[in-house]
Amino acid sequence: MLKNANIFENTPVPKAVAILALPTVLSMLVNVVYNMVDTFFVSKTGDPNQVAAVSIATPVFLLLMAAGNIFGIGGSAFVSRSLGRKEYTLVKKISSFCFYTSIGVGIIMGIVFLLEMPLILKLCGASDNTAGYTKDYLVYIAYGAPFVVVSCAFSNIVRGEGAAKASMIGMMLGTIVNIILDPIMILSMNMGVAGAAIATIIGNICSFVYYLWYLLKKDNSLLSISPKDFDFRNGIFKNVFAIGTPASLNNILMSLSNIIMNNFLARYGDIPVAAMGIASKANILVVFIQLGLGMGIQPLIGYNYGAKNFKRMKAVMKFSMVCNLISSTVLTIIYLIYAETIIGCFIDNQEIVEYGAPMLRRIMISMPILGILFIFGFAFQAMGKALPSLILSISRQGFVFLPMLFIGRAIAGLNGIVLAQPVADIFSVVLALVMFLAINKNLKKQFTAGTEPAVTTEGNG
Repeated sequence: MLKNANIFENTPVPKAVAILALPTVLSMLVNVVYNMVDTFFVSKTGDPNQVAAVSIATPVFLLLMAAGNIFGIGGSAFVSRSLGRKEYTLVKKISSFCFYTSIGVGIIMGIVFLLEMPLILKLCGASDNTAGYTKDYLVYIAYGAPFVVVSCAFSNIVRGEGAAKASMIGMMLGTIVNIILDPIMILSMNMGVAGAAIATIIGNICSFVYYLWYLLKKDNSLLSISPKDFDFRNGIFKNVFAIGTPASLNNILMSLSNIIMNNFLARYGDIPVAAMGIASKANILVVFIQLGLGMGIQPLIGYNYGAKNFKRMKAVMKFSMVCNLISSTVLTIIYLIYAETIIGCFIDNQEIVEYGAPMLRRIMISMPILGILFIFGFAFQAMGKALPSLILSISRQGFVFLPMLFIGRAIAGLNGIVLAQPVADIFSVVLALVMFLAINKNLKKQFTAGTEPAVTTEGNG
């Protein structure tokens, strides 16, 4: 019996969203603090090259997050739909498959990073000034790759069964440990960017240990990591990868776009690279709040989709969009007014502030409506709509954003590079709305006919 069934089925929508989404938003806010603190303490070394190195290394870390999202987002969406259909044995098999496969993938990725480090540094756009620092950071990330992948995966899968508080604790534990260790290792131990990487890995190890403890408490969860439950048949492999791959592709394309953008920015010098890195870190606050709300309601959407309660599912989406729109608009106004102050909080370098403040204002253009995109994206994943999810992923970070980087650079130089992401965001929101209207029409037909919606890779479900 699922102890969170009442929240999924009967709790009023605003309260249900609050119960499931607020812990996720809070954990994302702690992640924001981590991202800011990480950059803040690296900047206290007084070396812009080390700040740039963290930004250059980000795409590689995003690849690990992408691997975690295959099993985390794909597994979580499949778990929540299976719970809605009361298929509890299948839930155990899904979680065991995701656990052991994510460990294996993490080990393989770590080995590849270590063996191909020179090529990776070149692809990421590291210059002679930043290559050494970037390597120092990435070596430790490679050693801890399995912990990063599993922690990312199970923060989502645990949330998939409605245990938002446990998911939050695991995420916050690792992040808080990271924040505590950052100043010690970066400054007190004089380890610079290497210290930042070690703190990141130790934090992920702590998260991994917590999720392991949670999953081994038999009275706590319907999830399993028992080897005897490991199975990739009965649609497990297909369903996890059908939804996890688009989610992962978003991170992969984000990594690729960051690599290309860093290479473009590097042609203007290391200062613009550092400035854009700081502007992006500052922007994360608004992005993560919206992302947290979308992630938090995904199990609620998936459960009600599996239970064929389409009316409640759409009410959850509408309420969440309103919440995202209001909060992000208020934050955007604050950022536009205080851009110089915000960038200045990260580093005492006037040249970086002069570059970073206009960059921050430009990338904030799409922030008020970005949350709508996340709600649609996580809804598509929760419903098992692999094709719309894939299209949305390759839109925001792929077939719109990447061309815009080239077009923007050709037309407006540095400013055009910075504006590429807001343009891609706005286009993707419109695209998501069009796709949902098509899906909604089909849901109405299914509701009228009384048929169960199929989990499919087709756009209309």
